[in-house]
Amino acid sequence: MKTIVAVDRKWGIGKNNGLLFDLKADMRHFVECTRGKTVVMGYNTLLSLPNGMPLKGRENIVLYPDGDDADASSKGYTLVRSLDALLDVLRSKNDAFVIGGAMMYRTMLPYCEEAIVTKVDADGGAAVFFQNLDEVPEWVLTEESEPMRDGDFDIRFCTYKNSSPLPF
Repeated sequence: MKTIVAVDRKWGIGKNNGLLFDLKADMRHFVECTRGKTVVMGYNTLLSLPNGMPLKGRENIVLYPDGDDADASSKGYTLVRSLDALLDVLRSKNDAFVIGGAMMYRTMLPYCEEAIVTKVDADGGAAVFFQNLDEVPEWVLTEESEPMRDGDFDIRFCTYKNSSPLPF
């Protein structure tokens, strides 16, 4: 399993249930990485998507203990109500990406083998943060793009590998 996230200089990821930056190149990168794959998110992340609808062209799995089967069915996502249920579903998925929010990232990061991180050279005034992988011995930066301009910001695409992901 992998995770994909955009972070600011302080590893901030969001505020007010939204992203910190509107980055077209980063969004294209996200789509390229996740299209045709499974994406895993918490319910607030689902609500933050356009019209509160799952992402097209992907299998969407939403962890929400108080979830509504009728809502999941009508919108077309897989609802799981517990971490154990989520891990059971993920055992049969080869290409799954954790896409947020903050609690989902914290919970699932130890199970991830790889993190695809867009680093934005700015302070977005975040209210929620991703774990700083540069400070975690198990996580090693293995690839880093040259800086590129995305709107008003310089960004870099980085790949980190986890040397000891938890089994599930």
